[in-house]
Amino acid sequence: MLDKLEAIKERFDEVNQLLQQPESMSDMKKYKSLNKEYKDLEKIVIEYKKYQNLLGNIDNAKQVIATEKDEEFREMAKEELDELYPQLEELEEVIKNLLIPKDPDDSKNIIIEIRAGAGGDEASIFAGDLHRMYSRLAEKQGWRMELIDAQEGTSGGYKEIISSISGEDVYGKMKFESGVHRVQRVPATETQGRIHTSVASVVVLPEVEEFDIELDMNEIRKDLFCASGPGGQSVNTTYSAVRLTHLPTGIMAQCQDQKSQIKNYEKALKVLRSRIYEVELAKKNEEMGAQRKSMVGGGDRSDKIRTYNYPQGRVTDHRIGYTVYNLPSVMDGQIDDFIEELRIAENAERLKEGVA
Repeated sequence: MLDKLEAIKERFDEVNQLLQQPESMSDMKKYKSLNKEYKDLEKIVIEYKKYQNLLGNIDNAKQVIATEKDEEFREMAKEELDELYPQLEELEEVIKNLLIPKDPDDSKNIIIEIRAGAGGDEASIFAGDLHRMYSRLAEKQGWRMELIDAQEGTSGGYKEIISSISGEDVYGKMKFESGVHRVQRVPATETQGRIHTSVASVVVLPEVEEFDIELDMNEIRKDLFCASGPGGQSVNTTYSAVRLTHLPTGIMAQCQDQKSQIKNYEKALKVLRSRIYEVELAKKNEEMGAQRKSMVGGGDRSDKIRTYNYPQGRVTDHRIGYTVYNLPSVMDGQIDDFIEELRIAENAERLKEGVA
């Protein structure tokens, strides 16, 4: 492991030098790639320096025990070793996890799409609840969430709502949320107190920069239409809403959240890029035979992943069999436990497969 860490440290120093060279600064795509590599390597190098420091302290303590004649000093050195060895084991686990090859998209921002499924009005209300849950999570994480497009439900919530979330390692934490979420509760409209089951689907896409995928703008059709729903005086009076269609694939994206046609166009293009990127990546993985059907990620987006049971105050993630009984906290954005358990499960899978 030490040889591998030393090689990483050498590469980190090399990337640091490359970032300062004029040719790197003049090539935005190259600079962006180097900067990302620098940040990824820096996390490992910081822990490696701590590891080296610990090993040095352990060697010093051993030296004292081996050479010091004063019994009191030797006892102090032994006590120090008793504290240092557990710290070393803990740090080794941290480093092993950092050395597991990461999904290259983990550091990206995301586009999150939430759609009401079976369950009528209650499904739309639940889609709204999920949107609020992720909004609160973004708040707690210090991420920035922006609305892209929304179709409101007739009794509240949303038939569909699309947002972008930007911040540190957003995709790495949010990618496990893709799938079908199921709610079991008594709807407000239910007069006989019967529990209904409704579903909403969540799709999390890595936000793609123009450097990540090349689009021929001649192959994209742009349609303008009047915005509907909330939006001020410009609603239904100006053609500010934008719909983009990628003609070769038929993939579409639209935005009507902003009064400015230019801003709506930029947001719609962001969504379109991410949707095309997802399709292209799936094709590439399939061709390479690398589509891994992980129990926590990479499965079918129609898979039922989580159930929110209101009568019992219970939330269960079906992929890992993890259950908590603090539903109100979960709906207020406290889903860190799920994120961490799913991350651990994915890392365990990758280690088993010999990826690390």
